[in-house]
Amino acid sequence: MKVTIHRLEPTVKDRNISLKCPHCGHYGTFQSLVHGPHDILTVDNFSDKYYLGIRRCPRNECNGHLFFIMNNFSDLIFTSPSDTIPFDQENIPSNIAEAFREAIICHSNNCFIASAIMIRKTLEEICEEREAEGKNLFVRLKDLGTKILIPKELIDAMDELRLLGNDATHIEAQTFNEIGKNEIEISIEFTKEILKAVYQYESLLSKLRNLKATRPSTN
Repeated sequence: MKVTIHRLEPTVKDRNISLKCPHCGHYGTFQSLVHGPHDILTVDNFSDKYYLGIRRCPRNECNGHLFFIMNNFSDLIFTSPSDTIPFDQENIPSNIAEAFREAIICHSNNCFIASAIMIRKTLEEICEEREAEGKNLFVRLKDLGTKILIPKELIDAMDELRLLGNDATHIEAQTFNEIGKNEIEISIEFTKEILKAVYQYESLLSKLRNLKATRPSTN
């Protein structure tokens, strides 16, 4: 397809870009890097128009840059870095958080098999941190279930995530029919709940108790 590129005339305003920042996770209206319109207009053979440009996060603490492509109806077609699923890293050990963050980044770039592998690695890191023992991940997850207090449904979910990771790493594994967007998004949500249960619920309870302790007694 032949694409013709035109620089926008000074009378044409830059497009507003409002979304969650892929760098810091806060929502806002991204700002132009310089004064005046500097977006690029492209027109293909069918007269479809697309606008290309670069913006920066409005938060001074971030200022992360974003490349975008938008159609003539102001729909975002593409952003780089791409949007990622929100993830609270509080109280999660750094090696575990890094493995899971990579799984989320892989998902945001449609690398679903790579995301499944990193979800499995996240489970392996949890087992390592909690000193779960066993000759393979299946056995270690069973042992992990005796060392942590989380709902049975999340214990069962960990085994499903292990199987998803098996399918991602072994050609002969056929537990899941496919590893696609839906499978990975459900897996990421389950992994987030597992991380909350293992590393964050106790902290939330402590915060609640501390708030209670600071209030005047009503007895």
